[in-house]
Amino acid sequence: MALFGFLRRKPPVRDAAALADFIDTQSAFLVQKGIFEYARARAGHYAKVMFHEADFKAAVEEARWRAFPLGLAMVVEMVEGELRPHAAGDLASFHRALTETALAVFDRYPAPAPLEPGVWAAAREDIAHVVERCALHPVKRVIDVPEPYTQPYFALMPIHKKLRGQDFDTTRNYLRVALCNIHDELVERLDAAAVATALLRGG
Repeated sequence: MALFGFLRRKPPVRDAAALADFIDTQSAFLVQKGIFEYARARAGHYAKVMFHEADFKAAVEEARWRAFPLGLAMVVEMVEGELRPHAAGDLASFHRALTETALAVFDRYPAPAPLEPGVWAAAREDIAHVVERCALHPVKRVIDVPEPYTQPYFALMPIHKKLRGQDFDTTRNYLRVALCNIHDELVERLDAAAVATALLRGG
């Protein structure tokens, strides 16, 4: 029956643990897919050769780890906007619990070998304030969430700056579309009231 596995619906997101898994998976997918697709597009016919070069593989490895906190921040902000209306009775506790969830996801990964420990520690400190920043403004449209993260994400692409050309807008559009698709999946799978309640009750 494995042949028909792709027809199975993904499991619902009904508690804090499932939410953490969703955030983790989608954060990694968001940034890694963009890095690989951009590199392939830029390399053109030489992509197969380039992806087997040790220096390039090392550059990709570093880029994806540097990008993971950016993806995590974007997905967490998107999740916060979706759940906020369901936690209106105690936003402070909700925001605290969502921050703890985001940090727990980050802490699944020790400092990656390509990065200095201080870089990873600084990224964790930034994740600790993502939800806090969300609370300072109304819920954004999902399409607007990537805006402050696009430039630092684009700067991580493992392609020489001279070869990037006018690709910033392409990268921004990728992040917008990809995050909207992730949001659509979240809405389809999410029991928002149950997850908000679980967060407020401590998981």
